[in-house]
Amino acid sequence: MVWFELLVCIATILVAGTQLSKYGDEIAEKTGLGRSWIGLILLATVTSLPELISGVSAVTLNNLPDLAVGGLLGSCLFNIVILAILDLAAGKTPLSSRVHHSHVLSAGFGIILLACVCIAKIYGSPQFIFGWVDPFSIVYVAIYAIAMRTLFQFESRRALQEISEATVESLQQGTLFKSALLFALFAGFIVAAALYLPDVADRIGKITGMSNTFIGSSLVAITTSLPEVVVSVSAARMGAFDMAVGNVLGSNLFNVAILGVVDMFYTKGSLLAQASNQHVLTTLVAIITTAIAAIGVTFRADKKRLALTWDSIAILVCYFAATYWLFLAK
Repeated sequence: MVWFELLVCIATILVAGTQLSKYGDEIAEKTGLGRSWIGLILLATVTSLPELISGVSAVTLNNLPDLAVGGLLGSCLFNIVILAILDLAAGKTPLSSRVHHSHVLSAGFGIILLACVCIAKIYGSPQFIFGWVDPFSIVYVAIYAIAMRTLFQFESRRALQEISEATVESLQQGTLFKSALLFALFAGFIVAAALYLPDVADRIGKITGMSNTFIGSSLVAITTSLPEVVVSVSAARMGAFDMAVGNVLGSNLFNVAILGVVDMFYTKGSLLAQASNQHVLTTLVAIITTAIAAIGVTFRADKKRLALTWDSIAILVCYFAATYWLFLAK
């Protein structure tokens, strides 16, 4: 029964995530806002809703801080694997040669945020000055805000945002209110599924004997990252590779900010302090794979091996090695 419940959660997130992204994109068109910026902010936020809700519910309803941390950091790692999937979907032309080098900026901020998580977990916080909230949680949110402002300024200098004829046509075809209403409806489905997911994952862990660390870093992380997969692959099929990559890297930035938000809901102390030390491995490998992705975008490989570029292969090797290591450490 518990496996059926898991499949229902996965199906709900998959279907609702697809529709949510569709109507989010319509909102971007009908408001006249630029697609690149809306892709980075709106799509990344939308596809990270499962991580946010499952993380908060894990610590408030189920008292599973280790599962919450594993789900968020594991999602950061799995999201980079999506870049390898996009590279495969790009056909004979490497993904890195199809996207703008500006994604290195997003990757750089992602590495900074993940490094802060490592420091917080290994050395801990000096003191609590915001009640039960870890000071590092404030740092995560602050760095995220700085990253968004910097990326917006960069995108503004790179290209002017204009309302196209297609935007005008879309305004005639439907109302902004309708798109916003459907957006909220499918967001509700994702919220419901994500609220239920931590309890299902905890029961699977008890049945299989697997630790919350492994369940969170693999099963929960992959499930809550399904919207990122769907949105990114759909964008790639349309030829919008920059939007696809921006969604992945933007989601990682938001995931670390979510870690800070979830800590604010965890009133028993520092969230990271209650989590397993094995999460340091997940975070470090996420840093390594993000750096590999940044190097790949900068180097721009001109050919593929086994339908993938060398950087995509390296990302997959790192991911499966880390997952296997976590499984052995259960």
